[in-house]
Amino acid sequence: MASLCLNSLPLSPPSQPPKLSEAPSPSSSSLNINSYYGSKGEASKPIVVSGNPPTFVSAPGRRIVAVGDLHGDLDQTRCALEMAGVLSPDGQDLWTGGETVLIQLGDILDRGEDEIAILSLLRSLDIQAKDEGGAVFQVNGNHETMNVEGDFRYVETGGFDECIDFLEYLDDNRDDWEEAFVGWTGVSKQLKEDRKMPQNYWDPWNLVRRQKGVIARSILLRPGGPLACELARHAVVLKVNDWVFCHGGLIPNHVAYGVERMNREVSHWMRGLSDSDESDNPHFPFIATRGYDSVVWNRLYSRDTSELDDYQNNQIHSILEETLHAVGAKAMVVGHTPQTTGANCKYNCSIWRIDVGMSSGVLNSRPEVLEIKDNKARVIRSKKDTSSESQVVDFI
Repeated sequence: MASLCLNSLPLSPPSQPPKLSEAPSPSSSSLNINSYYGSKGEASKPIVVSGNPPTFVSAPGRRIVAVGDLHGDLDQTRCALEMAGVLSPDGQDLWTGGETVLIQLGDILDRGEDEIAILSLLRSLDIQAKDEGGAVFQVNGNHETMNVEGDFRYVETGGFDECIDFLEYLDDNRDDWEEAFVGWTGVSKQLKEDRKMPQNYWDPWNLVRRQKGVIARSILLRPGGPLACELARHAVVLKVNDWVFCHGGLIPNHVAYGVERMNREVSHWMRGLSDSDESDNPHFPFIATRGYDSVVWNRLYSRDTSELDDYQNNQIHSILEETLHAVGAKAMVVGHTPQTTGANCKYNCSIWRIDVGMSSGVLNSRPEVLEIKDNKARVIRSKKDTSSESQVVDFI
């Protein structure tokens, strides 16, 4: 059994966050998850979710687990989720996290062959988790927004093939999207095996199939397409208790623009809603999805600090602290930029960088996850080549 190397950081007690100009109100678009009961029948305090898509989450007493970029690698995804204690190791894809809140930080799409299967697995786990008093949340990354824009530069051949198979599968199950989508992970495995006959990549059939794959992906992921609408269920910024989660990084002007406003605009765009569909006239969500300093592209907090001088580091730290104060959070968790030394924290551990490039399409590194529990944060790492004892180290 793999052992765990655990890096722990004590956090100060939760404080009352500053009042936000866009704090949710009863009239806002909100979603409430009711009280749940654990396996022993004991009542739990409810997880309350405000915003549509989810933006502000109150999850009293819950263990939180965050997982970084997955990029279409289902095997590594399962490994990470098993390490996190939320997925059964028997291949049955059962939720084992109880009341845990799982957060995935985006970039499920591109560079791998099982993108839709991972989305399907996470949706299935969310349904199961709610029955146990837990929840699964996702935030969209730059590769999700790129694909909805029709940018397929980083799609693998197997990714196009999965789109073809999934679209055909939907045609056979068009009456119930929910059931079909949740069941895709199991169905896709056999279809993928059937495709593994050796063929010349350049033969006419493969060229035709690739064109067919581009068309299928466009149908699924264009604004208003079924997969784009599935992605629209997720935020680009999510605040859970005293922690804020996003793919690239949040900065003060994002908060000033409005976190819930950005989430709503991205969601409306992915759903294919036109300006006339909404009274507040949503426009293309540039501040969230385009530009080096947008929420899904920002790498300000993920750079190698050894390459920066003291002034630059102090400036970044100041921006981070201003952002956290404005959004009422104690720390931020981001993905997007692979950390070759593993998941880590910087700037007095007010920023955690948890993209470790675990996908075989990126660095194929060992999976790592961040756990937040009892006011402590720690990185869980698989150590298959060491003893089974866990090592706990203060992360300071």
